[in-house]
Amino acid sequence: MHIFDIFSIIGTIAFAMSGAVVAMEEEYDILGVLVLGLVTAFGGGIIRNVLIGVPVTTLWAQGELIMLAVLSIVVAFVLPMSWIRHWKKTEALFDAIGLSAFAIQGALYAYEMKHPISAVLVAAVLTGIGGGMIRDLLAGRKPLVLRDEIYAVWAMLAGLAIGLGFFKSTIGLLLLFVLVVFFRMLSVHYRWTLPRRSLNHGEYGTGTESKSG
Repeated sequence: MHIFDIFSIIGTIAFAMSGAVVAMEEEYDILGVLVLGLVTAFGGGIIRNVLIGVPVTTLWAQGELIMLAVLSIVVAFVLPMSWIRHWKKTEALFDAIGLSAFAIQGALYAYEMKHPISAVLVAAVLTGIGGGMIRDLLAGRKPLVLRDEIYAVWAMLAGLAIGLGFFKSTIGLLLLFVLVVFFRMLSVHYRWTLPRRSLNHGEYGTGTESKSG
């Protein structure tokens, strides 16, 4: 099995279950759970394919991954509520696993097609965050990538590392996967943020000041 396939499997399972749990939180029915899970698992890859010139119809050649995603969604749907609550405590970890796996998978896709490093970066970011953004928008939530904690940056750095040829071997790519998950979880734990500026709360505020006027 190619390392590309391993990251595809890891990302598909992690994001499909993530989408299913979010759908259940929003009290969607089984069809809504299925749709949100599939969109989360494959949405980023579809957007990436459009931008780097891969036919969107290649999705239908991934029958095994689609079935794996459906199976993961069904498992999430029938899990006991106590297990799902436990899942919620580790939701950020599974999201980090999906982000890392898909960012590396997307970067490898573009890199092996001999695209320039800019395309490798775009492929990494869109594959890593695209499905999650669509998931959050369909669930009526503020996309995770737009929240305070650093998120897309880790996908970008993974793409940069692959585009520059720093990680080529299977061991090296697995190490990169672990590093992205590790630093993503550090950013969650320590609430690392990117600079932001609010037009409603003054210059470079934290959002705690009262509105003027």
